[in-house]
Amino acid sequence: MNGFRFKQFTVEHDKCSMQVNTDAVLLGAWAAIPAVSTPIRVLDIGTGSGVIALMMAQRIQEIHCSFEVTAIDIDAASVAQAAENFHQSVWSERMEVRCQSLQDLATTASRYDCIVSNPPYFVHSLKNPNPTRMAARHTDSLSYEELMASSARLLNAEGLFSLILPAEAEDEIVRLGAENGLTPMHITHVYSKPQRPRKRLLITLQKRHTGHSPMCRTQTFYIALENSSRSPEYEALTTAFYL
Repeated sequence: MNGFRFKQFTVEHDKCSMQVNTDAVLLGAWAAIPAVSTPIRVLDIGTGSGVIALMMAQRIQEIHCSFEVTAIDIDAASVAQAAENFHQSVWSERMEVRCQSLQDLATTASRYDCIVSNPPYFVHSLKNPNPTRMAARHTDSLSYEELMASSARLLNAEGLFSLILPAEAEDEIVRLGAENGLTPMHITHVYSKPQRPRKRLLITLQKRHTGHSPMCRTQTFYIALENSSRSPEYEALTTAFYL
């Protein structure tokens, strides 16, 4: 067993396409939770080990809302491992994982209040020789265009879509969101340390059917300080999860 222990659950990640990493933890702790009547229906796209889905389950439970979490992945080994991780959690009866592509799911009548994704994002970089790891990290199996269009179809009215991406993807994601009726609500620019280049983009978009678009809230976030210790904002964001 090679588990990653959090305060309320453990994630085994030795057989899945991507292990628990900072990107996943950031998104799981940061993603927006909609203020809707319960149960809140959550979709995790490209779940891998299931860590983001489990973090969302913990956060929603802590605000005393009922929920249903559906996680999907195209990698069978990841699906099997996420299923084991869900089964071992206290929320097992409210979580399911399917070996299914987003494109296939988008053809169904399913609708969700909240969608989260740490999607594949390398577009032109050298491919990993491991095909499982390559599918998890490259956009060949799920382009940004497909991700945004399919997610928009799957969201309920006023539903929220949160994801983490490379910093340079911001303009494209905002443009594709607008083309699919998704409006940016919250953007966080993530830096590994002060004085370093911007590393990641955390963004929440909302599906809107009205002409009114509220102002997008934008902030800066540092993972670590110059001495490499965790930043106060990172500690605050993740305190409910890390031991």
